[in-house]
Amino acid sequence: MRVTLLGAGMIGSAIAGYLKKKGLGVIAVDSNNAALKRLETEVSVEGIQADLLTMESLDALVSGSELVICAVPGFMGFDTLKKIIKAGKNVVDISFFNEDPFLLDELAKRKGVTAVVDCGVAPGLCNIIAGHVATVLNEVDTYACYVGGLPLVRKWPFEYKAVFSPVDVLEEYTRPCRMREGGRDVVKPALSEAELMDFPGLGTLEAFNTDGLRTLRKTLALPFMHEKTLRYPGHAGLMRIFRESGFFDREPVEVNGTPVEPIALISKLLFDEWRLAEGEEDVTIMRVLMDGSKAGRKTTCVYDLADRYDRATRTTAMARTTGYTAAAIGRQVLEGLFARKGISPPEFIGQKVACFENLLAAYEEQNIRLKETIVEQAQDGHPSA
Repeated sequence: MRVTLLGAGMIGSAIAGYLKKKGLGVIAVDSNNAALKRLETEVSVEGIQADLLTMESLDALVSGSELVICAVPGFMGFDTLKKIIKAGKNVVDISFFNEDPFLLDELAKRKGVTAVVDCGVAPGLCNIIAGHVATVLNEVDTYACYVGGLPLVRKWPFEYKAVFSPVDVLEEYTRPCRMREGGRDVVKPALSEAELMDFPGLGTLEAFNTDGLRTLRKTLALPFMHEKTLRYPGHAGLMRIFRESGFFDREPVEVNGTPVEPIALISKLLFDEWRLAEGEEDVTIMRVLMDGSKAGRKTTCVYDLADRYDRATRTTAMARTTGYTAAAIGRQVLEGLFARKGISPPEFIGQKVACFENLLAAYEEQNIRLKETIVEQAQDGHPSA
């Protein structure tokens, strides 16, 4: 079987390596010829240089593959996914675009396509956990996700490196955060309500609001739901200064007679500072908490993920946790373990026990540890693990 991978960046490279080790043929497509040459050399995939943004149809690119994995930047994700579905190909997508993926549901069903969207770590694994827990507990009241990708070594002034597309990072810091409180949908500013949390091995991190619930707001009718991004303390305040000073604005300002988009300037300056150096180690940290009840007892389910840079394969933690999740779900689609037609967010994967267990086994193969802690309140009111 053959897979077409759209996007040969850091995460795309991890996906290609995983799939090749599983004996699958991989064709990688990207506009960056240097990235393709690296993949061809390191992973022995076939590379095709193409500008996916300008192509009206992807039929010729994907015709010989049973599955497409879409790992393009978010700003081109929705249109690329639409072209893949029009080509009639099953797809796993990690582009994390802003548009509502369910707008493509009717098209996918008409084409007989299985399309799994948002299939990384967050969104992705956190959604899978949410779907799984919703089937395990009789009732669920609260969903909270705390997640971040960080450099292992803190360096002034930012103490941060972008472990995925920097453009998408800035989008997180400007997009209003949609969440749910007391059964009502509410909207709060990004970077708001910062709080400190302790994590073993990393110490104290800062958590702040970001717009990460995505499809969960539609698929899970829970009274309380929110997501917060994790950074080293002080990051949210610094980013708020940039945002409130207008550096993230897209409206051009005139500088010596030349119109300049503030976000274009700050992106140029920040992205060089935020780029992970070759061999620089990172960590992906995530905690999902869900409260509810089972058999009449109040129950809390906690899932913790902490993954680090793999020195042996020189793969970042973010590429591992995002890319291997997408690749593992891709194999489930290829093998018919998940075959639902139409648009499927990751929580639908979690609702199938076989899929959830298969993913955990895939993580185990890659030495990715997902720790589960379930605490049930005993009849006397005291917790019992």
